[in-house]
Amino acid sequence: MSWIHELLAGGGVGLVAGLASGFSGTSPGGGLVIFSVLLLGAEQHVAQGTSLITQIPPTGLAGARRYWQSGNRSPLPWIVWIGIGFLIGGMGGGYAAAAVSDAVLQWTYVAYLVALIALLILRSDRKDGDGAGDRDKLPWPPLLLIGGLAGFSSGFMGIGGGLAITVGLAAGLRVPQHQAQLVSLIFSVIPTNIPAAWIYWSKGLMVGWPAIIGIVAGLWVGTDLGARAANGVNKTVLRRSMIALVALMALYMTYKALS
Repeated sequence: MSWIHELLAGGGVGLVAGLASGFSGTSPGGGLVIFSVLLLGAEQHVAQGTSLITQIPPTGLAGARRYWQSGNRSPLPWIVWIGIGFLIGGMGGGYAAAAVSDAVLQWTYVAYLVALIALLILRSDRKDGDGAGDRDKLPWPPLLLIGGLAGFSSGFMGIGGGLAITVGLAAGLRVPQHQAQLVSLIFSVIPTNIPAAWIYWSKGLMVGWPAIIGIVAGLWVGTDLGARAANGVNKTVLRRSMIALVALMALYMTYKALS
């Protein structure tokens, strides 16, 4: 594949992943892993390393700004505690991923996505807690735990951790959906995945630089467009869209694991 084809293919990967990220309010890692395998022909470890490396630039900034302009907020204590957990979990996940096979990563990915779908479906039958967005209402231990799980999933599966943050806040702590999605996107701006990305980069687990440049450019555009669309729909539509997106990802990864 010539560099121009790598650049264009990378741009397509980034655009699609960015649209899904901005609309669902998650970091684009899951989409990046899947479309890197599908469109760039990357192996699982390479796709995951590419996902983490291309998420180091603040590609989610435009999307986060759209959520912020719509009145959603991300209290600083939430960011601090989730961030601490993310850094710790990310390094552990990165080292763990390097020690297992592609098949183990793929089946772990499928199990992780199925668990998130179950949480989202259970969450759909509950109402947002009154005052859940108040920074004084959320104790630090569950925030630290959410960050640790998000970081580990990021390092181990290369998915950025945004899904875990969104689901953990919305389904676990009953934070309003739009606000949970904003907090998740904040972590696509803060480069908390650098330790995990370095582990993959040091082992050469990444695609070529033309594709990486194209992915980053596509993410900038796609995340902004996806966030604009998300702010125009209600929380029920967002939640159902996230369930559908995660289900499709799980089905594709099941197919890859079986093939």
